[in-house]
Amino acid sequence: MNRPTKVLALGLATLLATTTAAAAQDVLNLYNWGNYTPPDMLEKFTAETGIQVTVTDFDSNDTALTRVRQGGHGFDIAVPSNPQVPIWIEEGLFQPLDPAIVTNHGNISPNWVDVPFDPGREYTVPWAWGTTGVIVNTNVYDGDPNTADIFLDPPPELQGKVNVIPEMSDVMHLAIRAVGGEPCTGDTDILREVRDRLTAAKPHWIAMDYGTVDAYAAGDIGAGVYWNGASMRARLQNDALVYGYPQTGFPVWMDNAGVLADAQNPKAAMQFINFILEPENAAMISNFTRYANGIRGSEPYLDDVMQTAPEIVVPEELVDAGRFSVTCPAEVNDIYTQIWTELLQ
Repeated sequence: MNRPTKVLALGLATLLATTTAAAAQDVLNLYNWGNYTPPDMLEKFTAETGIQVTVTDFDSNDTALTRVRQGGHGFDIAVPSNPQVPIWIEEGLFQPLDPAIVTNHGNISPNWVDVPFDPGREYTVPWAWGTTGVIVNTNVYDGDPNTADIFLDPPPELQGKVNVIPEMSDVMHLAIRAVGGEPCTGDTDILREVRDRLTAAKPHWIAMDYGTVDAYAAGDIGAGVYWNGASMRARLQNDALVYGYPQTGFPVWMDNAGVLADAQNPKAAMQFINFILEPENAAMISNFTRYANGIRGSEPYLDDVMQTAPEIVVPEELVDAGRFSVTCPAEVNDIYTQIWTELLQ
């Protein structure tokens, strides 16, 4: 190749590289739970920054962690639940937040700052928080909804009509508490009973699926294990649905947004993190997902239905049954995974 041709080729290569870099800077790739990101909030972010946002859904914490661990994913931000966050941090999957860009850090409610899964919020910020309980269609079953027996020992009316979300930590928490154990227990007698009860119950389930708001609203599913915000979204379409808090115990959790260590567009990711810490924008997440958000000052922007919703306000007599989800030791988590794997077969 002669010199003029080399110069032309190098010039084209530089132009292409510059164009590609510029395009990357204008796009942010968000990896989030399905049906969990308000489109109008993304439109607002793009209008303010010029940055387009693409969203890829995941259906469980395990799915998200496995994909990001593999690398080559192209995501900038991920939103795992609190029990998983320490794993992401310890494995170097998240990078520390940039205080020069994330200037709204002080908007995080004080009770959500010094959290055990990310002390001082060095890596993550709140996206939404809630509970995991049971949802029941009262046209199918009008008994007490505040019991884990809805899915562990379904009454005749619900057999073959129960859906269980495919989220190991939530289901194991509910089942362990139902048989008298504590979260993250390694007691073999307790875990054997949990395994046996889940295995015996599964034939009475119709599915293990997570995207079921419309199915509940349509009356296609009679009951199941579900998250409170998703249950509220279904109930707003079908008032026969009620959300129950198992008296034996239920998990309280928080989903958290962090910038990935190998983010292609870390600056835009930090801008987005700062954006969702604005009270009005945090409220947009809550009004769409129907979960609380953990951001101070967002209350005036919340829809009226959020203030007194039974899926948001835990009955006083059941408050103490809620326990914040924790990260289990690796050896205990391995046992849970074995039980879960057997259940999925």
